[in-house]
Amino acid sequence: MSDFNQENKRAVWFDIPVADLGRACDFYEGVLSIGVARSEFDGFQMGVLDHEHGNGACLYVKPEEISPTGGLLVYFNAEGRIRDAVSRVPGLGGKVLEDTHAIGPHGFRAIILDSEGNRVALHSSVDG
Repeated sequence: MSDFNQENKRAVWFDIPVADLGRACDFYEGVLSIGVARSEFDGFQMGVLDHEHGNGACLYVKPEEISPTGGLLVYFNAEGRIRDAVSRVPGLGGKVLEDTHAIGPHGFRAIILDSEGNRVALHSSVDG
């Protein structure tokens, strides 16, 4: 993710569950006219949508998450203050589903339910 997005954007990343990674990569490459880089991290295969000039997304194989209660996961920017943001969630009517944790070279995330029951992620490049 670019420094511009980390500093200026609210939504910084999207995780998109798919049933067939090759088919999904072809779909997003064709529909969006961008590259999708197939890669692997810790045995986990994914397709990363080009994000040199904008927000990015990752396609990952997890068909059981393709549903109204799972599906697309939007990452909101909590740069440099992720632990503070997570600590505020319960007091504001939300719920922490996955506390702050490392996501390899991509920084840190926490997965929460907002006050309305929507599943979203908070992201920071640093654990702070």
